[in-house]
Amino acid sequence: MRNRADFLALFEENFYDAIRKRGADVTKFTKMSASIAPTLNYDQVFPHYDLAPVLKILKDNNMLIVVSSNSIYAINLILSKYKFDHYFQDILGYEFSFGKSEKIIHFMKEFKIKEDKTYYIGDTTGDIKEAKKAKVKTVAVTWGWHSKKKLKATNPDYLIDTPEELLRI
Repeated sequence: MRNRADFLALFEENFYDAIRKRGADVTKFTKMSASIAPTLNYDQVFPHYDLAPVLKILKDNNMLIVVSSNSIYAINLILSKYKFDHYFQDILGYEFSFGKSEKIIHFMKEFKIKEDKTYYIGDTTGDIKEAKKAKVKTVAVTWGWHSKKKLKATNPDYLIDTPEELLRI
């Protein structure tokens, strides 16, 4: 990894496929990640505070689940630190599966939710590609990792610039 662009390129597809293609051993990578996660400074991670009131409204009529390439430990730590944890019914991190599409499909089967009633909200082109594999509606948000231009190129069902726009989908 030479720079930020190299790092962000890992998220243009499934993250674990991307690191595997670059020669990394995924098992060793996840073990190393798990060992250093408790030592990271999570005080430098800040939430998008405009998202909290939107999540509160969405939670009232929807099941909200975190599907991530990150560890459940790290996700729980950040969500609880900023009091976002009560908005989500469950979290599936890399411990469940390395593929987001498999996680999405798992939840649809478990909760008997149809594809056309499932929305995946992501901030990388890899997120949108994985959600399309699962045949669910895709929502690309422009306040995250990848640029609006890059996200638009994946042809998401929705491309939004603010959390409030989630309420109009």
